[in-house]
Amino acid sequence: QVQLVESGGGLVQPGGSLRLSCAASGRIFSIDSMGWYRQAPGKERELVAQVSSSGGTKYDDSVKGRFTISRDNAKKTVYLQMNGLRPEDTAVYYCKVSYYRGFGDWKLYDYWGQGTQVTVSS
Repeated sequence: QVQLVESGGGLVQPGGSLRLSCAASGRIFSIDSMGWYRQAPGKERELVAQVSSSGGTKYDDSVKGRFTISRDNAKKTVYLQMNGLRPEDTAVYYCKVSYYRGFGDWKLYDYWGQGTQVTVSS
């Protein structure tokens, strides 16, 4: 089994900052990519940012220059630093980890966190 523990969401005023964390544990041999997605009410879930095993990153255009994704491989943790938050960033943010179980099982698995609410409002 795999567990993802997300933290860092909350209520913040426009222009403020939050830092999300997502720590993975359990039956993980190695982690490939780690990412953050978000889903606003009535909208599809969308990719916010992703970081590969080699450290390469990609961002949705709407967050470029404001959000920074990073990972700590030793802690199996991914972070999302969110600066300059806007009301349109309000959503439930989900962590996703793509990983290998190893020991003869080399299929790439995806696992999602439970989500953390981010609300940007004055």
